[in-house]
Amino acid sequence: MTGIRRLVLDVLKPHHPSIVELSNVLSVIDGVHGVNLSLYEVDQQTETVKITVEGENLDYEEIKNSIEELGAVVHSIDEIAAGQRLVEEVETLQER
Repeated sequence: MTGIRRLVLDVLKPHHPSIVELSNVLSVIDGVHGVNLSLYEVDQQTETVKITVEGENLDYEEIKNSIEELGAVVHSIDEIAAGQRLVEEVETLQER
């Protein structure tokens, strides 16, 4: 199966629910094989997290809606991978 295989999202969320609860909600969505949440910043009322979701034929709208139902908002899609296999980013000479 093809389609979206990896999404990396920049998300702003309230302190509750926790990243544990958010990861559990995302992990049971159809097509999701794994979820990784990393906490980047904590403010007085919010947290900024990076969410990486991997699987097969991921439904971005369903993932986004699940995040929003918990009171969070997707700021940006920072990375997306699609196709029959994942292609890892390669560092070029200009980036060294």
